[in-house]
Amino acid sequence: MHEVSVMADLIAAINKELERYNVVSVKEVTLVVGRLTNLGAEQIEFAYEIMSKNSILEGSKLVIEEEDVKVSCGKCGYEGPVKNMELGEDSHYQIPILSCPECGGAVTILAGMSCCVRTLEIEEEDQCSN
Repeated sequence: MHEVSVMADLIAAINKELERYNVVSVKEVTLVVGRLTNLGAEQIEFAYEIMSKNSILEGSKLVIEEEDVKVSCGKCGYEGPVKNMELGEDSHYQIPILSCPECGGAVTILAGMSCCVRTLEIEEEDQCSN
């Protein structure tokens, strides 16, 4: 379950960023997670819930935005999404096919491998109070 180590790194990065502000609480954390990372949303949410306990992040909402796979083909110039292979008739699991959907050529991956914090919604300490 590599979601735990990924979440540990993300939480460390978030905490480092929060040190720059007088944060009272964190309301929401939005992550972008690419389909090619093989990170499971449920596992990420579980790791976040456990690892944010007793910290400024405890109780904050975690929003996960899925990043679709986008490629470019040097052979025909195609740029866009890939085709997916379905796993079974009733399956909702798909595996991206990493070749050009137009000509079958080799591709460069443009999107789908991200795992990063997009936004933090925080409440800062009121600096104007006397």
